[in-house]
Order: sequence, then structure tokens, then C-alpha cells
Amino acid sequence: MAEDGPNWEGLLKWSLAHTDGTRPTRNLSEGDRKWFMEAMQAQSVDVIKRMKEITLVMQTPEQVLEAQGVSPGDIEDMLDELQEHVESIDMANDLNSIGGLVPLLGHLKSPHANIRAKAAEVVTTIVQNNPHSQKLVMEANGLEPLLSNFSSDPDVTARTKALGAISSLIRHNKPGITAFRLANGYAALRDALGSESVRFQRKALNLIHYLIHENSSDCNVVSELGFPRIMMHLASSEDAEVREAALRGLLELARDKTKGDDGRLGEEDEKLKQVLQERINGITLMSPEDLGAAKDERHLVDSLWNTCYNEPSSLREKGLLVLPGEDAPPPDVASKHFEPPLRAWAANPSADKSPSDKKKETPLLLGPGPPPETADSRNNSGAGEDSNGQLNR
Repeated sequence: MAEDGPNWEGLLKWSLAHTDGTRPTRNLSEGDRKWFMEAMQAQSVDVIKRMKEITLVMQTPEQVLEAQGVSPGDIEDMLDELQEHVESIDMANDLNSIGGLVPLLGHLKSPHANIRAKAAEVVTTIVQNNPHSQKLVMEANGLEPLLSNFSSDPDVTARTKALGAISSLIRHNKPGITAFRLANGYAALRDALGSESVRFQRKALNLIHYLIHENSSDCNVVSELGFPRIMMHLASSEDAEVREAALRGLLELARDKTKGDDGRLGEEDEKLKQVLQERINGITLMSPEDLGAAKDERHLVDSLWNTCYNEPSSLREKGLLVLPGEDAPPPDVASKHFEPPLRAWAANPSADKSPSDKKKETPLLLGPGPPPETADSRNNSGAGEDSNGQLNR
């Protein structure tokens, strides 16, 4: 055995020696079987057993762990390992069964920012696209510490990770969305938009767009809290993803206004028009390479202009909305490798013709010819039939 694991080279040689095809198969001896199983089990991990061990550590007070020489970095590494295990949806659901969910949520209140951030990451993995674990976290009151970290944690990374966990927890989760509203979550989102961290801004904008897209009644709440003006400011951000997310949110709000016969954003209409015109000017000055990368932004600007002012933006007449080649179908890279037989035959039908399909020629006969015609046969050869089927002579 090697120092850090099984002797994989020896295992490979053993496997080749027993499967080289030059000798008939034989039953393994007890010694070979034992060696093989030890080699395989040395590298396998009992995930549930390991998660129970991690749970035991999470249940131990931090001061006790520190007294035993366990550092905050060690705990962070342990949470990182736990995150790998709970990427399996079954393991994520089992974490609560073995008593690990509640102590994990307790690490959201750790005095160490890195541990708070890592714990939020693990929660994100557990609840993402997992209604069962979403319910378990809600029942364990996991939304409360996440909201606290999101709204008031002094560390921006911990705030960002908490927001990511909240986004995954309440997505497609009506009780979660309701709890988020009641906890004044929209006010915390508005504060997040004022952060200097573009990553924090992006996550906040994406969650806002999801919420108002799923619940059109929230558009009024967002408008009353002053989100449109903040989004207009972010639509001029230096970060392309922030610009796109802000424009996407504004478009959702404008489309909601169209239900009231007008797609304009009220008092903010002139400000929006100015922002959009500035974006059009900025897009006009882009290099061809930057224009290609700004495809979503170009379409968002035009859609927002069209929704608010019932006319296409000047990007269309400038030829900047759809660049040459963007509306072309994708290249056909598969047909050469996966060409259907019928289509291949239709393209070259002559290639598949068998000799039997060719016109048969009269064979050359050797030997005596046919007998000479008699007089009667010559006379009858011109006879035909009348309408009654009688022969005409």
C-alpha cells in the first residue's frame, strides 16, 4: 500500500494479469479476494458515517474545539467537505435525519465571518431545487439567521452568501416568499443595491427580477420603495452584468405598467428616457467585439424603449439591434457525422443502384435462328380486332 492510499499501480497490474484473455477465467483465491477488497475499501468513504462525524463536530461549542486545537480554518474546511457530500439530493435530505441541519444553521451565527459565509454556502447547496430540504430549513427557522446576515452582517462576503442562500431557499417556495416579504426583505434588497460590491448588486437584482416576475402584485411594492430610480442608476454601471440585470428589472416593471394602458414609469419617465439614450450612445461607440458581447443589453434597451414609448429604439435604424450573422441559423456541425441514410441516398441516388436496376440488354444468341414465317402467319399478322372482339381479316 502507498502512504496516502491503495497501491493503484499494483491493482492495475493484478487486473491485467487476470484479464489478459490468454487463459480461461478462474475463481479468485481467498487471498486475492481479500487483497482486492482491502484495496477498494481503502479508497471508499462511508458518506453517512462521515456526515455523522462532521455533525458531532458542529454540535461541539467553538470554545471547546479551540481548546482542543481546532482552528476556525479547520471548521471551514470541514464545512467545505460537508458541502461536497450534500451535493447529492439524498445526502442533503439525510443531513436533517442524522441531526446535522440545526447545528449547521447555528454556524450562521459564528463569530467568524468566513464560517458564516461557508455555512450559508452549504445551506444554498442543500435547498437548491430541493423542496423537501427547503421545507426542513423553513421549519428549523433557518430563514431568520440568513435574513439577519443578509441585512446587517459587517462582512460583505457573508452578506452575499446569505443572499444566495435566501434566493435558493424561497425560489418556487410560496411560504418562503411570504416570510421574506413579512420580514421586510424588500427593504434589505434596496439596501443591497447601494453596496459597492457588484457581485452583491447582481445577486440582489436577480432576486428582485424573479420576485416581481413571479408575483406581479409586488411591482407596486418595489415602485413605492423607490427601486426604479436605483435601477436606472445601475443601468449605467460599469459592470455589464449589473447593467443587464437592472434593465431586466426595469423592463419587468414597465411591462406591468402596460396592464394599465401605459408602459411608462410615472415620474421617472424622463429620467429613464435619458438613461436609455445614454446607453444607446454608449452602444453606438462600442467596438465590434464589444457589440457582440452586449447582445442581451442591446435587446433589453430596445425592448424597454419600445414598451415605454411604443416605438422601436434608434438601435434598429442604426443596424445595431441585430448584427450581421446573429439572425443566421447555427452552423450544421452534426449532419456530416449523423447523416440519415435516406437523406444521404437522396443526395446521390446513383451511388446506391445495384446492377439489377440497370436496363437489361437483349442477350446475343448463338445457334440457329427462329424458323421462317409461314404464309398464313404473314397474312394474319396484320389482322386486328373489331369492337366486338372479332378478328378483322
